[in-house]
Amino acid sequence: MDRTPENEESAEVAGKTNILVRYAVVVLLLSLVVGGILVHLFKISYVDGHKWVRTWQKEQNWRPMRVVSPNRGNIYSSDGKLMSTSMPMYELYMDFRLDNKFPKDSFLYSRNNGVDSLAYYLSKKLKDRSTDEYKAYLKRGINSRSTEFRVSSKKVSYIDLKEIRKYPFFRLGRNKSGFYEKEYLERQKLFGSLAGRTIGYIDEHYWDNLSKGMKGIELRYDSLLRGETGRSRTTRVGGRWVNVSLEDPVDGYDVVTTLDTQIQDITEKALHDKVRELQPSEAVAIVMEVKTGEVKAITNLIRTRNGTYSEAENRAVNGQYEPGSTFKTAVMMVALEDGVCTPDKILDTNHGIYIYKGLPIRDHNYNRGGYALLSAEQVLWNSSNVGMVKIVLGGYEHNAPKFIAGLERIGILSDLNLEIAGAGKPRIFKPGDRGWSDQSLPRMSYGAEVQMPPIYTLAHYNAIANRGKMIRPIFTKEIQRDGKSVDRFKTEEIVSSICSAKTLEIIRSMLVNTVEKGTGSAARSDVVSIAGKTGTAQLINRDGTIYGHNVSFCGYFPADNPQYSCIIFMHRPNGNPSGGIMCGTVFKSIAEKIYSRQSKIIVRSMAPDSASIGVPEVKSGNAKSLAYVLDELNIKNTGAVKSGYVSGKRNMTTQSLDIKELTVRDDLIPSVIGMGAKDAVFALEKCGLNVRLSGRGKVESQSLPPGGRIVKGQTITISLKN
Repeated sequence: MDRTPENEESAEVAGKTNILVRYAVVVLLLSLVVGGILVHLFKISYVDGHKWVRTWQKEQNWRPMRVVSPNRGNIYSSDGKLMSTSMPMYELYMDFRLDNKFPKDSFLYSRNNGVDSLAYYLSKKLKDRSTDEYKAYLKRGINSRSTEFRVSSKKVSYIDLKEIRKYPFFRLGRNKSGFYEKEYLERQKLFGSLAGRTIGYIDEHYWDNLSKGMKGIELRYDSLLRGETGRSRTTRVGGRWVNVSLEDPVDGYDVVTTLDTQIQDITEKALHDKVRELQPSEAVAIVMEVKTGEVKAITNLIRTRNGTYSEAENRAVNGQYEPGSTFKTAVMMVALEDGVCTPDKILDTNHGIYIYKGLPIRDHNYNRGGYALLSAEQVLWNSSNVGMVKIVLGGYEHNAPKFIAGLERIGILSDLNLEIAGAGKPRIFKPGDRGWSDQSLPRMSYGAEVQMPPIYTLAHYNAIANRGKMIRPIFTKEIQRDGKSVDRFKTEEIVSSICSAKTLEIIRSMLVNTVEKGTGSAARSDVVSIAGKTGTAQLINRDGTIYGHNVSFCGYFPADNPQYSCIIFMHRPNGNPSGGIMCGTVFKSIAEKIYSRQSKIIVRSMAPDSASIGVPEVKSGNAKSLAYVLDELNIKNTGAVKSGYVSGKRNMTTQSLDIKELTVRDDLIPSVIGMGAKDAVFALEKCGLNVRLSGRGKVESQSLPPGGRIVKGQTITISLKN
C-alpha cells in the first residue's frame, strides 16, 4: 500500500484508539481492585470490627476496659476535724468451686484449718452468728457450689480484713481456700450523729461508679465532692496482670464547714439532756456567730416510734412552725418604727383576757388575774398577748397592709437563700388571701398564723445582736483541693439595717430585761449576760381544741457585746408549756459552756489568795534535793547545812523555811522520822539495814529506835502516813 497522507492519518487514529482501549481496560481492572479493597475495608471496620477488636485484645492479653472511681472529697469542721470521709470497706466471699478443686475434705475435717475453727473465729469477730450457725451456714455454701458465696452480711475494715485473712482455712491463701474480698468505698461520719442531718448522706452506687449526695452538704456540693471517673485496662505482662491507666480519675474537692465540733457537742448534749426529760416530738438547737453568720452548731432531734431520738429531718431549716411569742419582738419593732407606740406607753391588759370580735385573747397568767396595767416595754418583758394585740390593733386595725409591709421592711420575711436543699421559707397571710380573716391581724401580733423555720427567727435576732445588719446564715466556709483553698465563702448581707438605731437600742434593752425581769428569767446567768425572748404557741385543731404547744427561746450572748446568737425550739413537749423554763434553761447551759470555753485566765497576773500558804510543808530528806526545789520555787530558807540530811520547819511570820541539820553516823541507827520513803530507804540501807515499808506518805515511826548500834543485815520496819 502506498503511503499517503490519508493512510498515515488513519493509522495514527487507529493506534491512539488501541492505546485508549488498553488504558480503559487497565483503569477498569484497577478500579475493581480498589473497589474490592474498599469493600473489604468497610467489612473489616464496620461489619466485623468488634470481632477483630476482640481477637486483637485476646492476642494482646487485654482485659475489657473498666471504670476507675475517684475519691469523694472530705467534709471538715471549721476547727479542722474530719467529719465525713470515704473509707474502704470489704465484703467477704468464698469460691466453693475453685476451678473444681475446692479442698472439701480439708475444710470439713481438718482440726487446725477446718470449718469448726473457722466458724469459731468468725463468730467471735463478726458477732452476727453463733459458732454453730456459722458452721451450718458455711456447710450450705459447699452444697451451693457458688463462686460468690457471701461469708457475712457485714462489711469489715482493712485492719479487720488483715486479721480475718489469718483465720483457719483462710490463711491457706485464695488459690487454696477460695477466700477473697470485694472493696467498696463507704461514707463514714467520724463524729457519729454529730450534725448528721446537716452533713447529709450519699447513695454509694449512683451511676458509673460515682456516689451521689442525698441530703445536706453532701447534696448541696455533690458536683464538687464526687469528682470524675477515670478509665483503665489490665494486660498480661511477664505472666502477670498489670493495670494500665488510660485516663486518671479526678478526686473530689474537700468542703470545710462552719461547724465547730466543740460547740456542736456542747449544743447536742444540752439539748439531749432536756429532751430526755420533756420528751418532745421534735427539738431543734442552732448556734450562729453574730458577725459572720457562720452556723457553729445545728441539732435536729425527732422522736422515733421506739421512743429514741434521731436526726431524721433537718427541721431547723425546713420545719414550718408558728414561732409564738418570739415573733413579738419583730411586731414591737414595726410598731416602734411606725410610731404606733413608745416604750413607756401604758396599756390595760384587762387582767389577762380581751374579747375581740367575739373571740377571747388570753395571757398566760389570765387565771391568776393577769397583769392589769403594763407599759409597752413591760408587755414584751412579760410576753402579754393582750398587750401586743392592743398595740397592733391601735395602729393597724384599719390598715393591715401597712403592718405586713413593716414586717417585710425589717427583714424577718426575707428569703435567706440557704445552702441546705429543701430549706423552707416564711409563710404569712396577707389581706385578700384565702386564709385571711378578721382574727388574722390580732393573732399575728403574738406569733400565730405565721409559719417559719427556726433559722429564720434566729437570723432576725442575730441582726438585732449585729447592730441591725441582717446576714445570711452560712454552713460552708471554704472549698479546698489538696489542702489548698479554692474558694472562700464571705459574709453576705441581706438587709443593711432592719430598723433605726434608736429603735434597735430600745429592742435590745427590752430583750435584756426580758431575761432579767420577765418571762426569760430561767435563762438568767451569773456567768454570761444573756438577752432574748421566750416563745409559746398553742397547737389548735380545726375544731378549736388544743393538742399541744411549741416552745422556744431565741437570743444572743454576751448581751453587751454579742458573739453568738442561738435558738432552742421544741414541738409538743410534755409538761406545763413554758419557753423560758423548757428552752431558756437549755440556752443558758449552752451559753455558759461556750463562754467559759473562750474565757482565758492569766494565773500569773492574779492577786494571791488570802488563804494561800506561801511556804509549803516539806519532808525531811536529802539536803541537795531540798535546796534545788527551794531555789526553783524562790522560797527563802535559813540555817547552815553540813550533813547530807536535813529537816525543814515553816516560819509563817517571815514566810521562810528554817532548815535543821540531821545528824547521821555510820555506826548508829539514824532517825528517818519525817522523811519520804525514797530518802528513808536510802539512808537506812546505806547503814546496812534491811528495810520494810508500810503505808504511804512521810515516815511516822520506825521499829528500831534512832541512836542504837547497827547490826548489819538487821531488819527495820518503817511506817508511813500522809
